[in-house]
Amino acid sequence: MSDSPAPTGRGAQAPSALADPHLVHDPVAGTGPKDVVILGSTGSIGTQAIDLVLRNPDRFRVTGLSANGGRVALLAEQARRLRVRTVAVAREDVVPDLREALSSQYGPGEPLPEILAGPDAATRLAGADSAECHTVLNGITGSIGLAPTLAALEAGRTLALANKESLIVGGPLVKALAKPGQIIPVDSEHAALFQALASGTRADVRKLVVTASGGPFRGRTKAELANVTVEEALAHPTWAMGPVITINSATLVNKGLEVIEAHLLYDIPFDRIEVVVHPQSYVHSMVEFTDGSTIAQATPPDMRGPIAIGLGWPERVPDAAPAFDWSKASTWEFFPLDNDAFPSVGLARRVGQLAGTAPAVFNAANEECVESFRAGALPFNGIMETVTRVVDEHGTPRAGTSLTVADVLEAETWARTRARELTAQTAEARA
Repeated sequence: MSDSPAPTGRGAQAPSALADPHLVHDPVAGTGPKDVVILGSTGSIGTQAIDLVLRNPDRFRVTGLSANGGRVALLAEQARRLRVRTVAVAREDVVPDLREALSSQYGPGEPLPEILAGPDAATRLAGADSAECHTVLNGITGSIGLAPTLAALEAGRTLALANKESLIVGGPLVKALAKPGQIIPVDSEHAALFQALASGTRADVRKLVVTASGGPFRGRTKAELANVTVEEALAHPTWAMGPVITINSATLVNKGLEVIEAHLLYDIPFDRIEVVVHPQSYVHSMVEFTDGSTIAQATPPDMRGPIAIGLGWPERVPDAAPAFDWSKASTWEFFPLDNDAFPSVGLARRVGQLAGTAPAVFNAANEECVESFRAGALPFNGIMETVTRVVDEHGTPRAGTSLTVADVLEAETWARTRARELTAQTAEARA
């Protein structure tokens, strides 16, 4: 990594408009609670966001919820507790069950919330169909979050972004729509960078330091990872997350995606974004400035802190998450990344530099390979081996800076198909 300082002086580049703590995007003027739409409400981010909202009714009011449809009873309970106006569900086949669940939650004569259903339901809720909304929290997992991200930006909402994949696969599309200060990151690492960057200007930044817990396999060699099980990969030492993100943390693909995300959010070159392993997950990321100072953001591992930043900025939400007890001794460790055992970060850097459709191919192939690993059709090391091969076969990215949604979808379809083909070959060879 280069330690050369960033440009300084009057000609220095201005901070990125995507995620800048010095800029505040305010689509709705007025007083009272901030109207919020939560996408992915039954998932890890969504349930923690709802906990935060319920503890702060004077600050936030949820007007709409969306979910895939696998947990309709929970979705109905959330709708009733928050008294939302609209509920969106991706699976149309669960609408009768959702109506029944809502009816059992609401009293006789109480009006039920409007139901939006279908693959575009979350997109409609995030965009123009959501009449009263200041902030959209996108907590959907996977690249299916791209369309809702674009809809929220186009509708002028502030976007609290936990769905990193939408920015990664549609970077130019997202950046073209985002107004100054319109995106606030909710990933713990990028929320940390966001807060640390408040200590200086873009011209003051030497490098970004993204921390990684190392996952459940920290310290193991590539050979020692060959036969790890799904259960072992899901046993994350510090964070409680959904299965896809947890396995991405075990392969460190999640950290590779975060490097791409940091580049897109903050306009920092890849050679000035460093990854270090920090097993305790207390320091969520750091910014090193040109004067030699490093600003670190630290809290116990709890996603309610980053969610509170995403929903509340520029105000902080009191007692959003636990704080440290500084009267107790603790040890904080930092280690270099083992790129041989975990090649995902290096591949992500290459993919990010290629840009165009390459990030979409990387992400889609990984999603397919993670599912194959969970199903027992692919060994753990086979995840990155297969993803690397798909990226290599994809070659020069299509579309370049003129990326379209159609380009992204076409690239993802090809990558998923090719990943399944290669996985089947691997399974046949192992049989």
